[in-house]
Amino acid sequence: MPIGNNIFEDLRYRFITGNAVVKLILCNVGIFFLFSIVKLVLFLFQHTSWYDFAIDKLMLPAYVPTLLKQPWTVLSYMFLHDDFFHILFNMLWLYWFGEIFVLYLGDKKIVPLYLLGGLSGALFYLLSYNLLPVFATERFGAMLLGASASVLAIVFGAATLNPDHQMRLLFLGDVRIKYIALFSLLIDIINIPEGNAGGYIAHLGGALCGWLFIKGLRSGVDASRPFARFTASVARQLGSRPSGAAKPATAVKQVKERAPKTATTATQVASDQERLDEILDKISRSGYDSLTDEEKKFLYDFSNR
Repeated sequence: MPIGNNIFEDLRYRFITGNAVVKLILCNVGIFFLFSIVKLVLFLFQHTSWYDFAIDKLMLPAYVPTLLKQPWTVLSYMFLHDDFFHILFNMLWLYWFGEIFVLYLGDKKIVPLYLLGGLSGALFYLLSYNLLPVFATERFGAMLLGASASVLAIVFGAATLNPDHQMRLLFLGDVRIKYIALFSLLIDIINIPEGNAGGYIAHLGGALCGWLFIKGLRSGVDASRPFARFTASVARQLGSRPSGAAKPATAVKQVKERAPKTATTATQVASDQERLDEILDKISRSGYDSLTDEEKKFLYDFSNR
């Protein structure tokens, strides 16, 4: 088999078998290299204006009339990078903090938080460029791209979930992630007047989203549920049978047998939420390792509902 086929098969396997963090990283890196190759080809044939035109249609514009003509950019911008070091550092932070997030809350909440963080960053960006006087003349040509707001949402989600979780840093040793998150936020704030103001402001929106996501989860509000319902609905539509097709009797029997076991009363929901709050508080006080095997199992089962 040719080497190229081996590489693509390996990437496909990693995408299928990897957790949500791996999938997000592969999506971002794949899009980056695809556009980099297209940019190279168009450069060689002296058609770089085509590339600029395409990128402009995918970046988030600060000018609202332009945004209304290309509303998809509120999503596309958060998967787009035009600089190697930009995507490198974003993906490193996504991997480090994403793995911590998944460790405590499982695999199903990180993609919704990534998207919510990107949307929150976009909101902060648009509001600042259209309401603050300092950006009055810049809003007409300003554009935003990059996963930084989404990544900061995951960074602050992990730091809010377990602020005392330690990460080993070169030359510094073990550092609690709450200090890493706060330091990164401070750097973004003080750099706003120094250039790339829109990007740094979007970071603040992502960070706030991550903090609110975990605070809401502890209060019984799971902002990832609409996303989960949407994906479940799409999966049902894709997997649905034609209207005239008969369902196997064994499948119907299994559904009937399972129904009483999977029925969840309002009392059970409230009890499970209270149990979750207790476990999350215990993680905040003493760390994940302090949980009993039963508590770890409950947390895993709850995160995969």
